[in-house]
Amino acid sequence: MMKKRVVVLKKTEGSGARTRSRVGSVVHYVECRKNHAAKLGGFAVDGCREFMATGEDGTEEAFFCAACGCHRSFHRREVNAEVVIEYHPPNPNH
Repeated sequence: MMKKRVVVLKKTEGSGARTRSRVGSVVHYVECRKNHAAKLGGFAVDGCREFMATGEDGTEEAFFCAACGCHRSFHRREVNAEVVIEYHPPNPNH
């Protein structure tokens, strides 16, 4: 299973109020959609249900599936995102 977590932190300050938002997403590659019969004018997929990287992150092999041998771009990409916003009102004593 190939999962990648992306986190973006944003902090804005103005007029004493502080707002902070955090966006996190998990990217997951699932079934392979490569059409192996395209040259014949047909449609056939290999049945690979989930991308499993051949190598470690940061290597060229990480882009190829150990189960079917296809490039990661042939696998359907799912992104699960989470947004958290924290608001701190201005302190009236300052």
